[in-house]
Amino acid sequence: MSKSLQKIERKILHLLHDRNTRTQLTEIHAHILRHGLHQSNQILSHFVSVCSSFHKMHYASLIFHQTHNPNILLFNSMIKGYSLSPPHHFSFHVFSLMKARSISPDEYTFAPLLKAVANLRHYRLGQCVHKHILALGYARHCSIRVGLVEFYAGCERMEDADKVFDEMRERDVIVWNLMVRGFCKVGDLDKGLRLFGEMKERSIVSWNIMISCLAERNEDEKALEVFREMLYKGFEPDDATLVTVLPVCARLGAADVAEWIHSYANDKGLLRDVIAVGNSLVDFYCKCGNLELAWSVFNEMACKNVVSWNAMISGLAYNGKGEVGVELFEKMVREGVKPSDSSFVGVLACCAHAGLVDRWCELFESMVVKFQLSPKLEHYGCVVDMLGRCGYVREAYELIRSMPMKPTAALWGALLSACRTYGERKIAEIAAKELIDLEPWNSGNYVLLSNIYAEEGRWDEVEKVRVLMRGSGIKKVAGQSATG
Repeated sequence: MSKSLQKIERKILHLLHDRNTRTQLTEIHAHILRHGLHQSNQILSHFVSVCSSFHKMHYASLIFHQTHNPNILLFNSMIKGYSLSPPHHFSFHVFSLMKARSISPDEYTFAPLLKAVANLRHYRLGQCVHKHILALGYARHCSIRVGLVEFYAGCERMEDADKVFDEMRERDVIVWNLMVRGFCKVGDLDKGLRLFGEMKERSIVSWNIMISCLAERNEDEKALEVFREMLYKGFEPDDATLVTVLPVCARLGAADVAEWIHSYANDKGLLRDVIAVGNSLVDFYCKCGNLELAWSVFNEMACKNVVSWNAMISGLAYNGKGEVGVELFEKMVREGVKPSDSSFVGVLACCAHAGLVDRWCELFESMVVKFQLSPKLEHYGCVVDMLGRCGYVREAYELIRSMPMKPTAALWGALLSACRTYGERKIAEIAAKELIDLEPWNSGNYVLLSNIYAEEGRWDEVEKVRVLMRGSGIKKVAGQSATG
């Protein structure tokens, strides 16, 4: 290759790794074609890697299939690209093409294949890859072993992951993190905590994994304890840490920790730069009933997404400010933010808390017609709750009957509660029977139905309920009200 062509190659490689590459991919490709480098495996492998980082594997695929003699470098780049950017199973299509060309795979082939099966959660396919690795003698390579641990842990096969982990002489923080997350994910928190305690080196990711796993398992006090230990050890929380810890603070009422997080996020610019941190703070303050601070954070956010608006709207509903919540929803729409399913759950909850019966129909219609969203159980639940609160019991019942999905026990329970408030005994009987069908183990449902019959003097029916309870082996819980 001439020096001038080498210079052009270096220039193209520099362009490919420039931060503005995303908007210049087609121009760089034209540059490659213009200088006759469209068959250069080195250039194209870099091009594919960049396409993958921008989730443009369809473009990479077009380039790849126009290459006459792709080598292992280019094949590996394509396999790696699909392992990181869906569709992940295309990694195996490329692998099949490579074998068809009699190109032997190497460790840089199998590491991304393992990543692909980890993302696919395909246990049997991963086992086949593992057998190939063993047959070709690549199992000793560190990247392969890390890939195997990630695959087995991702498939929740921690016995297999533990076996590979035990065979590793060198274990970096990445593989320790995979093991900790894997054991916590399958519910073995004790093993996860033990491994976490054995780690000689931890990264911020290690702490985040442990805190989030504890939070997911409702071990809130332990999660907060680990967070405090992290701070004591000198680690600086990142945005992922704060987003994980704030809901824990809300559940525990740990206002002091949340205040520290608010101050820290301000100082580090995370409130300005990371929308999720602002969203979590809004949610925290709403759940703690501090609407003044929630509004303050919401209004100071430089950028908002639909989740930001949803958090504030739902928070207003939660705190009994339904009318303000509806106004905020309308402002969101005016500002061009497209509502999500959660937006409508929030605004319908606002209607329920404020008794805005005249608004729900209009909102429901706009949800379906204007925004093309299909109502879910949560949306119907908000409307049933609202109609029931306002005394429109028959309308609530008709809405439940018209639903395209099967009503839940929570819906029938809300209707039954409204029936008892407004004396709708006939519909109450229907709701109670539906509850018994859905929750035959719940003695409270039988007691409710029995009480409905007793209030009407229908003693034969009361006796039938008692017989049904005895026949089903259901015992009345002490303290529940029932006749006789």
